[in-house]
Amino acid sequence: MKKLFVIGFAISLLVSCQQEPKYVITGSLDGLEEGKIYLQQRKSGEYVKVDSAEVVAGAFAIDGYTDNPEMVYLMVDGKRGATRFFLENSEISVSGHVDSMYQAEIVGSTVHDEYVSFNESMEPFNDEFKALYDLRRAANEEGDEEMVEYYSALSDSLYEVYTDFQLGYVEGNPASYISPTILRGVAYNMDGDELEEYVLAFDSSLDGSPEVIELKEKVVVLKRVANGQPAPDFTQNDPDGNPVTLSSLYGNVLLVDFWAAWCGPCRAENPNVVAAYEKYHDKGFDILGVSLDRSKDDWLEAVEKDNLTWTQVSDLKYWKNDAAALYGVSAIPSNFLLDKDGTILAKNVRGEELQEKLAEIFD
Repeated sequence: MKKLFVIGFAISLLVSCQQEPKYVITGSLDGLEEGKIYLQQRKSGEYVKVDSAEVVAGAFAIDGYTDNPEMVYLMVDGKRGATRFFLENSEISVSGHVDSMYQAEIVGSTVHDEYVSFNESMEPFNDEFKALYDLRRAANEEGDEEMVEYYSALSDSLYEVYTDFQLGYVEGNPASYISPTILRGVAYNMDGDELEEYVLAFDSSLDGSPEVIELKEKVVVLKRVANGQPAPDFTQNDPDGNPVTLSSLYGNVLLVDFWAAWCGPCRAENPNVVAAYEKYHDKGFDILGVSLDRSKDDWLEAVEKDNLTWTQVSDLKYWKNDAAALYGVSAIPSNFLLDKDGTILAKNVRGEELQEKLAEIFD
């Protein structure tokens, strides 16, 4: 009997040691006695609930299991803002005030500690960007266009260094769970081949990471819309509800312009696009505007205010716009320049670059 007891104890001990690890999130929030808190992920531009918990006397607890460390968000029901952190299978504590969740302190996630350290290393860049922004704004208020251009050029140069710094971290830390997050943030201007090089360099231990999976999917999309590829066809409705098919506009050099009324940089670029249209339309240049708006009224108001006289379409699905997904658009403004047969000539040509590209074609 004693021998059987020892064997049984050993088996129970072995089973307990083989149990999968899990995360346990405990939190204490000032300014909130009771309510509900949500653990969420961000997918395709929207927050998706993973779990929730009741807040009692300002405290809450959530537990579960994650296959891989990944970025998550904690949001309090009825409150704006969130705290984001890397979730892993460990004991994680969250403390802060309910009205400033973005400032909450996270303790217990080694991956999140690495992410915080990386962000701290980026602070000198952020300080320089802010200083240049203030100088550029002051020059603009004084009407000094020469200095505005000077500070803009400095900002562009700093952005290149800023991007190289982040990519250097990704290259130097191929097994880090924060590297896919960093890469996703700087992949906007990459083509499929360039992005694929970075993704393939990741350590195999990251293969199950949701962000790596998403980046691999993005590579497929970007290769489909690379220069020299036929533009994927799509159909969306114009403001009057009439369907417009992209290929129906072939025969002219065509700019497919992804924008939105709520997008400040898009609205700032619109005068340049208008100037290009007015200069080259009679020579065979056309534009198809694809709006990522949700409000039809806001969309049409911006079209009129910005004098966008070319064809406009939208499905009013915001970031879930079907055409944007088809073209791998994850930030706006974004555009694709097509030749008369619908072959992609260039991507994200804006400002002076757009004017120069059109001059090469028409002048």
